[in-house]
Amino acid sequence: MSSSCRQAIRPLRRCLNSIATPLPIRRSLSTTPAPAAEVYKVSRERPETVDPVELDPNTAVAPWAEKDLWKAGTPPIGSRRRRYAIRTSPNLPFEQLPYQAFQEARKILAADRQEKLRAIVAETEKIKRLEATEGDKVKGGERMRQMKLASLRHHVERLKILADINDPAVKRRFEDGLGDMSKPIYRFLAERKWRAYEAKMIEQRITQFNIVPDVLPKLAPTYDVQLFFRRSKVPPGKVLPSNVTEVPPRLRVTPFTAGERLVTIVIMDSDVPSVENDGFGKRCHFLAANVPVSPTATSVPLSKVRDPSQLAVPYLPAFSQKGAPYHRLSVFILEQAPGQTLDTAALKELYSARDGFSLKSFRDKFRLNPVGFNLFRTIWDENTAGVMERAGVPGADIEFRPTRVYSLKEPKKPRGWEAKRQGPKYKHLWKYTKRIKGYSNAKGLVRR
Repeated sequence: MSSSCRQAIRPLRRCLNSIATPLPIRRSLSTTPAPAAEVYKVSRERPETVDPVELDPNTAVAPWAEKDLWKAGTPPIGSRRRRYAIRTSPNLPFEQLPYQAFQEARKILAADRQEKLRAIVAETEKIKRLEATEGDKVKGGERMRQMKLASLRHHVERLKILADINDPAVKRRFEDGLGDMSKPIYRFLAERKWRAYEAKMIEQRITQFNIVPDVLPKLAPTYDVQLFFRRSKVPPGKVLPSNVTEVPPRLRVTPFTAGERLVTIVIMDSDVPSVENDGFGKRCHFLAANVPVSPTATSVPLSKVRDPSQLAVPYLPAFSQKGAPYHRLSVFILEQAPGQTLDTAALKELYSARDGFSLKSFRDKFRLNPVGFNLFRTIWDENTAGVMERAGVPGADIEFRPTRVYSLKEPKKPRGWEAKRQGPKYKHLWKYTKRIKGYSNAKGLVRR
């Protein structure tokens, strides 16, 4: 360091040396241990005396309590972590959480909701005035009047959804499975959740198993159709044992539009072997018409569809004969026109034979609209013979064997380096090869 630099930093060093060193800050430490937090321990075994809180769907966290609630038909609400948090925290309402940012955000959402409600009132008044107006006084006549009414009603439903779409309490109730499907907002959230995954899976199964065009030329489901066998939900396209599908399934049909409507339910087999035609045919396993469904009444147990005005063809268990490929059992939901009621006596007369059933012809004949779909498969297993015997179906002793189809092409001549050098002229090279026909390198050049 040069002398000029030393002279420059000398005053600064004196200043730093003159500053007194501050005393260390003393912190008061307590030797008293902190009180242990009260932790609720989950007992995996059922106690002798059961606390009513354990069997509350909002606070049940023990595995045995969850099983009891499922058996009683009142399943636990939300996740186990949520129920544990509710049980171990003060029961403070969701809307009164003491967070300033949360409460300020709720004020903004409340103001937006009031704006949407005022718009709903204004549009409702327009609908009332237009309903009171005769069609002759509207430009375009009665047809234009009905179009305007439909457009206004659709706009009102849209405003109802926008009024509650950002409400955290609404989202919380929907995620907990407590949403009221009679309200537009919960139907909208349910449809959005269905289209995010399950609808895509159904569309993939329709393409994968060639439902289009084997059964119908076009199919675009708009209803959520879930399939249950013996209280177990079946993923679309799963291969099920024959003793499981011996009993009629239970369907959960969820439309996403308001109101009750009548539907027709069809279960058909698309892979019935036909030896005479050397191909496959179709068979009807179940047919019921005039079945009411709505967003609030979705459960349809097929075992309880016994009314003669609904049941046309009773349930036939799914079966497949030995050696045959898997059978596709498709479940179709076909919506009937408003006010349309099908005659089940005529359906019995037409389709009681079951074989040769055509869904496309059935749809066109009765003017039905396919709106829901699900699928399961069946193969031959150790229980199929007993299922067929109990159902009175013959053919359990028949076994299908594949017929070998020989190629019509001429045999190809040997090609390649080795094939060109199999003559005696190249006998000295045979020891370097391993694929010369008729010779073995392991034991010398010995012809087989």
